[in-house]
Amino acid sequence: MTSKRSERCEAAGDIRVVGNVSTIYIDSLDREWRTKPYARYHDPVAMTHVREFVLKPFPSDAPPPACTKNHSVPGFVFSNRGFSGNLYHDYTDVLVPLFLSTRRFNGEVQFLLSDLKPWWVAKFRPLFRQLSRYEVVDVNNDLEVHCVPRIVVGSDFHKDMGIVPSKAAGGVSIVDFKRTLRDAFGLERAAASRGGATGAGKPRLLIISRKNSRRFLNEREMAAAAAAMGFDVRIAEPDQHTDMSTFARLVNSADVMVGVHGAGLTNMVFLPAGAVLIQVVPFGGLEWLTGVTFKNPAADMEVTYMDYNVQLEESSLLEQYPRNHQVLTDPYAVHKQGWDALKAAYLDKQNVRLDLDKFRATLRDALSRLPPA
Repeated sequence: MTSKRSERCEAAGDIRVVGNVSTIYIDSLDREWRTKPYARYHDPVAMTHVREFVLKPFPSDAPPPACTKNHSVPGFVFSNRGFSGNLYHDYTDVLVPLFLSTRRFNGEVQFLLSDLKPWWVAKFRPLFRQLSRYEVVDVNNDLEVHCVPRIVVGSDFHKDMGIVPSKAAGGVSIVDFKRTLRDAFGLERAAASRGGATGAGKPRLLIISRKNSRRFLNEREMAAAAAAMGFDVRIAEPDQHTDMSTFARLVNSADVMVGVHGAGLTNMVFLPAGAVLIQVVPFGGLEWLTGVTFKNPAADMEVTYMDYNVQLEESSLLEQYPRNHQVLTDPYAVHKQGWDALKAAYLDKQNVRLDLDKFRATLRDALSRLPPA
């Protein structure tokens, strides 16, 4: 166990991967092991959907499965089940741990992906090509017996959206991960500034829009207020089908990014150094959640972080409940009812209408924190 969230099995020798039955034969083993290659071991709901691999010694009464495909490089087994497909979980559960665990191979590693979703691989293929010189193998659906000299099943995990360099091979950091993303997606901007991309223009504000819950109810007014302050304003709404390269370039062009807490803020990985992230924290005592997901990782990513805390008067919850309802008067009592109750009350059913004077003050503060042109 490399943390309470991750387990890594690593072996060298005569190794044969029979992916369609999720079995790996290892000549040096003296007992059987079982593992799920997804970095969310503390979450039984997520792990329920992850395919288990069995690591077995060679059979004593028969020859091992014959190799049909020989590889001269190590194999690395990971899964994109669990909560992957949600951008935040794509990065915190899969991609950052994958980078942390495989950068040491300098591209000489064969990815063996369990539960492969073709659209998901296509979305992140530019990153995979930075980490491996070989095409990703759909290990559960091909009929090959892959023979490798070394196998790693499962990734290391340090912290949400982050890396602890002192614990990482080669001392890599989350800044190295961002640099790899820049190379993967051809992003040009390394640093933000008050003068925008050219250094002599307007700083760009990117508003992350949402369709369903946690929507900005006065998004156009927010954009107009920002434009009047001298920002070049863009509004964008990423979803599962968004072209990652195009959206990465848009985020990389921003100097300030603002959005309500949600997976879309994960695109902070594409912000240039010195950019400002403004996370709009919905009403309901959610600071612990918004802290671990985006506030805490921001500093290591060289992103300046700011909170915008929604007051009750800015929340649509005021229209859904009477003033004396527990959801409005005692959020922490709702928290004690468990995640499902919290999510239903404050994440699934809440939209926000920002106070424009307060929003302007926040933008002035953000502008002052940007590096000079």
